[in-house]
Amino acid sequence: MIARDPIADLLDKTLRQTELPGLPAPQRGKVRDIYDLSDRLLLVTTDRVSAFDVVLGTIPCKGQVLCSIASHWFEKTADLAQNHLIDVPDPCAMLVRKLKPLPVEVVMRRYLTGSLFREYESGNRTVYGLELPDGMKKDQRFEEPLLTPTTKAELGQHDLPLTSQETVEQRLVEPDLWREVQKIALALFTRGEEEARSRDLILVDTKYEFGLDADRLVVMDEIHTPDSSRYWELSEYQSRYAQGQAQHMLDKENIRQWLIERGFSGEGRPPDLSEDIRVFLSKKYLELQQRLTGTEPDLPVGDPAERLAGNLKKAGIIK
Repeated sequence: MIARDPIADLLDKTLRQTELPGLPAPQRGKVRDIYDLSDRLLLVTTDRVSAFDVVLGTIPCKGQVLCSIASHWFEKTADLAQNHLIDVPDPCAMLVRKLKPLPVEVVMRRYLTGSLFREYESGNRTVYGLELPDGMKKDQRFEEPLLTPTTKAELGQHDLPLTSQETVEQRLVEPDLWREVQKIALALFTRGEEEARSRDLILVDTKYEFGLDADRLVVMDEIHTPDSSRYWELSEYQSRYAQGQAQHMLDKENIRQWLIERGFSGEGRPPDLSEDIRVFLSKKYLELQQRLTGTEPDLPVGDPAERLAGNLKKAGIIK
């Protein structure tokens, strides 16, 4: 008899959403349930998966993977920038400082891929106020990383591209603060690239979010996770690029490509997620967690909602 895949056994044990006793109703993002605790926030990273700004379903272990990788990177980059992390009371929850978020997201890009390549392929050579040369190929590496800001859209809406000049001219971020944001974003990305390379990975691109604690700039949300970043296999990059083959991905781009192959890129009704793609993506996330953090992920046992409530009680966050 063939043993059942342990990840497949978790398909009906995912954390879709939370309602925690004694706490105000959460604000629900695409992935996180956010509880306002007055001077702090409780961020519960659920197993929800989204693509093209649409919530599609759940992926086993996804929440705990994102939380583990984010907390790992917050620790690894604490010498470069302040971050909002206070504690990790549960594998899928972070207690963080309450900040005033900046209304702009910063995406750092090292390769011509994803939405940037789709723009380029359509003939657009001016993106985010940057001029790209003719003759570039898909997945080609830029000599210097590109900083590409976007608006911070509400749930169900699309982020819109900005230039650095527009970010300042529209008073989204004050000039001095924007210079500090750019400096920190580049430092974080450089550190991320170095750490990924040491693990035979490429940090392809990533998104950063910032907030203010009084007048201090603080990194918030998540950092270098497979939801906010692309990762490729370093050892396979050159040969795949030379042959025009798709790169070996360990991030959410896998599900974007799965959707695109089925005719969905944000418009209309998305296809239902198959068990196979849910298991496949879970394994990719777990593999990335192990390689980035150097620790073997623990698969959840029992109901993750019950575990979460129990750990939050132990931490004194709920009664």
